[in-house]
Amino acid sequence: MGSIQQQIKPHSRQQLSILGSTGSIGVSTLDVVARHPDRYQVYALTAHTQVQKLALQCEQFRPEVAVVGTAQAAVELQILLREKKITTQVTYGPEALCQVASASACDTVMAAIVGAAGLASSLAAAQAGKKVLLANKEALVMSGQLFINAIVENGATLLPIDSEHNAIFQCLPRDYQRQPDRHGVRKIVLTASGGPFLQRDVESLTKVTPEEAVAHPNWVMGRKISVDSATMMNKGLEVIEAHWLFATPAEQIEVVIHPQSVIHSMVSYADGSVLAQLGNPDMRTPIAYGLAYPERIDSGVAPLDLTKIARLNFEAPDFKRFPCLALAFDALKMGRSAPTILNASNEVAVQAFLDRKIGFRMIDQIIARTLDRVPVTEIQDLATILEQDRAAREVAEAIITS
Repeated sequence: MGSIQQQIKPHSRQQLSILGSTGSIGVSTLDVVARHPDRYQVYALTAHTQVQKLALQCEQFRPEVAVVGTAQAAVELQILLREKKITTQVTYGPEALCQVASASACDTVMAAIVGAAGLASSLAAAQAGKKVLLANKEALVMSGQLFINAIVENGATLLPIDSEHNAIFQCLPRDYQRQPDRHGVRKIVLTASGGPFLQRDVESLTKVTPEEAVAHPNWVMGRKISVDSATMMNKGLEVIEAHWLFATPAEQIEVVIHPQSVIHSMVSYADGSVLAQLGNPDMRTPIAYGLAYPERIDSGVAPLDLTKIARLNFEAPDFKRFPCLALAFDALKMGRSAPTILNASNEVAVQAFLDRKIGFRMIDQIIARTLDRVPVTEIQDLATILEQDRAAREVAEAIITS
């Protein structure tokens, strides 16, 4: 979309930069790519420190460039590739990430680096006019209008890969162009599984362990995102992302608990119609849709057998059980840099929980206290965002250690 979806003309083979190739989204992307060697070629793969895994990916896909997080990781990767006689160029660091995201040899960027660390490279892809497959929700949560402006002003194409936003995208008219009123959109309905603690006694959540929190009942995800699902901050971030992707205010975004994860999200229209996208819970479906848009290709996902689905349940979220979701709605309504502060403090709190420094129910308390303490400012540029991110992390760290 030179707005959110311009027509994409098929040509020989799309050249892909996959940012975060060793994570769950990156691995699923490469699985889809491997099924269509006539359509896709990997230009660049990036990982932070998972050198062994990245070397195996380089051996299979032979990218021109591989990017890692540190100089030490780069040396280790170079040794492994040299042993395999692979000529992939190895670089490292944040600037190298931005270079492969904006390189003239690259057509499409899968932005799958988790958290704030993925912002600069995702923004670089947008500014370079790429087809951006956005799996990093935090980038849009933090940068909001700045990111959307970069897409529009540079003629880039933005396709959401989160299963929920991809579902909404599929349920909207092809010429939607972020104009809900023109198309009679009444409400965006985001579905949520409810995570592993939907039925657990609320009072017992103080005793939740990291192992319990990362054991999602339906989806295979990284540790940070799994904890976010358990607190429903993941859904909160998706609410903010939906606001920017589809130009809908907080009042027109609803979250519904749907434990089966079969309906991935819905759009409610003024005439009473509700359109939903259904499918098995497998990220290869939205990835394949994004890669081939506006066509559809085989993703490797088994077709949904409706006869085997006994029931589809829905319920409203309990904000006492999921205070992080309420905090995200509050941050969206506050606007300006509040979502950046929300995201930064959440990342710090989740890591502290995974490191066993705090309890599970301390996560939302740290976020709320950080939002109270860090002054909200206007978002003017990337530097402003990074400064707010830094300030929020500093305050959150101080709260944890106090």
